[in-house]
Amino acid sequence: MDDAQAEILRRLDRLESRDEIRQLISKYSIALDMRDMDALAGLFLPDVKVGPDKSGRAALRDFFDDTMRKQFDGTSHHVGSTVIEFIDSENAVGVVYSKNEHETGAEWVIMQMMYYDRYRRVDGRWHFARRQPLYWYATDLNKPPIGSRKMRWPGREPYEGAFHALFPSWKEYWDRGGPSDAPVAEPAPLEEFIETMRRGNEVRGNRVR
Repeated sequence: MDDAQAEILRRLDRLESRDEIRQLISKYSIALDMRDMDALAGLFLPDVKVGPDKSGRAALRDFFDDTMRKQFDGTSHHVGSTVIEFIDSENAVGVVYSKNEHETGAEWVIMQMMYYDRYRRVDGRWHFARRQPLYWYATDLNKPPIGSRKMRWPGREPYEGAFHALFPSWKEYWDRGGPSDAPVAEPAPLEEFIETMRRGNEVRGNRVR
């Protein structure tokens, strides 16, 4: 096989992988909303970390089962803007917007959030290695979440989400008070848009869901 053929195969694999990961993301929403906890757990790596001291698909299945049973009568997760970038042929990262609806007792809670994902291919299939939820708001359908502490679930005090916390640009934008006088940065390299925006920033304390 010559270099040109190898490059074609590499690009074809990248296209197929990107499509498989998009399918993975959509399967997550369907499995979660239909409460198929086995199908949901199967989308993650076999040794997925669950909380501070548990791991494995069985532990993840139990976590989702308990969370969904206690908090929600029904849910619908709508996938929006999605960017997937490859670290190498077996690892990728992604940012996925999600607009969600939740029936929770007498209230109908809507939510806007994003996931910061890590994906890994094992035995020829792509899986979630990690899903980190970053929240903007959650509120009853009839109560617009104006102001601070936009996470407003029934039965608990409002609190701040972490929707903007992964990307330093949000705070910098408001801190500078006007247009920047710095030179325009060079466009991010291909497959590095997310990580260029993130600039190594981490968000701690949000559980993977």
